[in-house]
Amino acid sequence: MRRQFLTSTTALVLLLGAGNAYAGMDEAKAFLDKEIGGVSTLSRADQEKQMQWFIDAAKPFAGMEIKVVSETLTTHQYESQVLAPAFTAITGIKVTHDVIQEGDVVEKIQTQMQTGQNIYDGWVNDSDLIGTHWRYQQVRNLTDWMAGEGKDVTDPMLDVDDFIGTKFTTAPDKKLYQLPDQQFANLYWFRYDWFNDEKNKADFKAKYGYDLGVPVNWSAYEDIAEFFTGRDVNGKKVYGHMDYGKKDPSLGWRFTDAWLSMAGNGDKGLPNGVPVDEWGIKVDANSRPVGSCTARGGDTNGPASVYAIQKYLDWLKAYAPPEAQGMTFSESGPVPSQGNVAQQIFWYTAFTADMVKPGLPVMNDDGTPKWRMAPSPHGSYWKDGMKLGYQDVGSWTLMKSTPTDRAKAAWLYAQFVTSKTVDVKKSQVGLTFIRDSTIHDKSFTERAPKLGGLIEFYRSPARVQWTPTGTNVPDYPKLAQLWWQNIGDASSGAKTPQEAMDSLCADQEKVMARIEKSGVQGDIGPKMAEEHDLAYWNADAVKGGNLAPQLKLEKEKDKPITINYDELVKSWQK
Repeated sequence: MRRQFLTSTTALVLLLGAGNAYAGMDEAKAFLDKEIGGVSTLSRADQEKQMQWFIDAAKPFAGMEIKVVSETLTTHQYESQVLAPAFTAITGIKVTHDVIQEGDVVEKIQTQMQTGQNIYDGWVNDSDLIGTHWRYQQVRNLTDWMAGEGKDVTDPMLDVDDFIGTKFTTAPDKKLYQLPDQQFANLYWFRYDWFNDEKNKADFKAKYGYDLGVPVNWSAYEDIAEFFTGRDVNGKKVYGHMDYGKKDPSLGWRFTDAWLSMAGNGDKGLPNGVPVDEWGIKVDANSRPVGSCTARGGDTNGPASVYAIQKYLDWLKAYAPPEAQGMTFSESGPVPSQGNVAQQIFWYTAFTADMVKPGLPVMNDDGTPKWRMAPSPHGSYWKDGMKLGYQDVGSWTLMKSTPTDRAKAAWLYAQFVTSKTVDVKKSQVGLTFIRDSTIHDKSFTERAPKLGGLIEFYRSPARVQWTPTGTNVPDYPKLAQLWWQNIGDASSGAKTPQEAMDSLCADQEKVMARIEKSGVQGDIGPKMAEEHDLAYWNADAVKGGNLAPQLKLEKEKDKPITINYDELVKSWQK
């Protein structure tokens, strides 16, 4: 999610002032000439057709001033600095697109939900809030909006089916609540050059008895981390792992962004486990949350979760640079690019743009990276059919408390910045893909060798296993903040992993019990289950053909497995 770290932007100097009253096709053509320049999946004729539709649809709102907001990401900087002024010049709707920290976006949307005061007319907020939006019913569901009240401002060329993330923004009622604007996954990152070095390969094989390669499971990741830590590579000591451990709000993302699912927490199911999701929250047949602790059939404090936290702590202490334990997310982000880290199990693809800058120690002279990204390895509790990691999907959201005319104007802007006319260019800048047509555009086929596996991953069948937080989470803002505080106690050594997760699940259940008591979420809100022991709920799960909560494995280190990266990519292409 996240991420104070991406600051580079593409500047556009429009020949037209933002205050130009003569909005129309001349301004649209100037924008297409100067900014898009043919970098689009649409022909120039279709680009102009789409722009003409925006010009016509915006006429009732000409001169209106609206405000929208998103988090600090390169993609959103580009929208704010380049696309918003262009939209204003073309349509006459004056857009102020604020870019603020993600925590501030969540705080402000909470305020609008609680007070009904219209702070922003349009929001790009994480699809992690889908369960919140569905249960509180304070946002316009876009399925009904596009067919009804917003029909006159819905672009006939929008092509919702082309968006790769709409499964994540659709609630159990089958309605679309948010429109994806940017997406990125949390993958495995490694030094491709070191992994292909003959001496490294021979030494690893001699020590561990199998080939050095992309780790398929955590056992192999751990061996590789051990192998590289302290090893001399090109005259300097390197580390086998990178992470961060400071008790800080960013520590929460490290775990809510599906770390537990990678270990094997929860049930099978995509985009999220059913009935127990990767937060360990269980729902009943009517999608009502019934518990988080194993005592109520949840899995937040189950053996798979505790194992996930223990491995995080073990690796951070043994294989990462010592300073990593005191770092936040944003402080740790640039470290692999400095050239002394062999691999990172938890790495956001949103870092790609900053990781391919010329002159970095991890770049070759020809502009290709010395590193690659690959699917994340899984823990010993993980089973085929589970999600394997997190995907961030920042999505356009229209609040019911926003006046209809302002919501319509904001919806026009949301469609403009996600349109086929601009999406390839926007994706070239931010590398946060939302459209299938963009991912397969020839410009990305050409650029793929310089992006370290990003395009290959997004074109692969593996992509569907990376998903955001799902609908089991009844109030994301309230529950998410509990994670960094509790897991921070394990990170600092104040609590054992088991104690920290026991505390976390209890805190989550307190919030859910309060929501249940208030009745504010009606018949889709929490309905807490009776308490029994782990054996009872495991037997109940098995009887229903499910997994969670699993019993503790006798042996949590399974047989290590690796795969050759180039063979992996070839298998996707078949």
